[in-house]
Amino acid sequence: MAGLIEKLRIDKRIRVGYGSAFFVLFISYLLTLYANREFTSQAKEVNHTNSTINYLEGLVSTVKDAETGARGYILSGDPSFLTPYKESRLRADTTFYHILEETNTNPLQHKRLQDAKQLVEDEFYYLGIAISSAEKNNFALTDSVRRAIYQGKIIMDELRDVIHNMQAYEQAILGTRMDALNSKSNALHAIIVVSLVLAFLMMGFALITYLRENIARLKADSQVAQYSQELEKRVLELGNANKELVEIRSIEKFASTGRIARTIAHEVRNPLTNINLAVDQLRGDHIEVAEQNLLFDLITRNIDRINHLITGLLDSTKLTELDQQKASVNALLDEALVLADDRIALKNISVVKKYDKQISEIFVDKEKIKIAFLNIIVNAIEAMDAGSGVLTLVSEDRNKKCVVEISDNGKGLDQDSLSKLFEPYFTSKEKGTGLGLTNTQNIILNHKGKIFVDSSPNKGTTFSIILDFA
Repeated sequence: MAGLIEKLRIDKRIRVGYGSAFFVLFISYLLTLYANREFTSQAKEVNHTNSTINYLEGLVSTVKDAETGARGYILSGDPSFLTPYKESRLRADTTFYHILEETNTNPLQHKRLQDAKQLVEDEFYYLGIAISSAEKNNFALTDSVRRAIYQGKIIMDELRDVIHNMQAYEQAILGTRMDALNSKSNALHAIIVVSLVLAFLMMGFALITYLRENIARLKADSQVAQYSQELEKRVLELGNANKELVEIRSIEKFASTGRIARTIAHEVRNPLTNINLAVDQLRGDHIEVAEQNLLFDLITRNIDRINHLITGLLDSTKLTELDQQKASVNALLDEALVLADDRIALKNISVVKKYDKQISEIFVDKEKIKIAFLNIIVNAIEAMDAGSGVLTLVSEDRNKKCVVEISDNGKGLDQDSLSKLFEPYFTSKEKGTGLGLTNTQNIILNHKGKIFVDSSPNKGTTFSIILDFA
């Protein structure tokens, strides 16, 4: 019982100690925060005043540079002296803007600034008159030039007086603000010293409560271990999800391969059936020579059809040797359009060219790239309605790459068709082979380029081709 009472007393002392220390440190923190905020505010005011003084000094220097440049030009006729004169006009406007921001809360300084601005405008006005008169009189020091320069000197003296008054006013403010800044700085130092003393006192109290802090640390370590186990569990789940994703992609590739296999089987089986029927008839009796020739022709045509089918598939997917040379991408697009002229005329398609006339040349196999462009152009023509179709061709330099865009306003593609677009034998056309875009993709990839498609139903299709410059 006595032990329990003692423990309660210790706990009470710890709580009281913690509460007192926290209260003292909190008050110290608030005082420090307040003093620091006041110090920072005062420092900003000092910087504000210094900036105003510096801007005023810069304004005088800027106008002086303009005056010197103008006089140098008038005396020598050398146009290089006009450079500081012209630059000074721009710097003067910028400097006025900064000074206005610094003095907009002070009516007296704001009024003086408006006077200074008018004087600067007058100074530039008379400098301009002097320059214009000098140019008209072949840089001779005529009376009009002298009057303009003399008037500019009077204005410059008035400007210096106005700027001097403004600087004197700001200097007086600066002295007051520096005194206040030093006062705030001393107060902040005092608060910091008191805070340090309180911190040392708290160190003794921290030693007494070490055991409790140690228990809290052990508890935190336990929580960290628990969080680590949760993280490992999440990583494992993510790994399993990634495996599932890989499996799904493998299934999609398998399905794609199956579609190709079924297409080839269907396309090859028909001519093989014709060949088998012809052979069976040749084996029969009483076959006339004319009929034999027809059957032989049938066999030859179907064999050629099979060879053409296999050759088309291989050509559309294999890497080929390129005969590369420099060429204009705009010229290649025009040549591809010429090859499709009859189709364009037949469907009354409008062609819009948006070529970059300054685009650099590309290093390509010209014939193969024309085939790639032609395949896309033909697909675009066939996707559009006669009489209302618009075929748009764009070439541009984008991020140091040659970008070609071929767009149509046809029926577009849904997401399922878009995902299968470059697969061999996939086509939405009744008489299409499904190898044109496969071959196009192969050509672009052989050139180490990229091809992208953007399409939506009833919104048209855009093919984007990216190639390297020569």
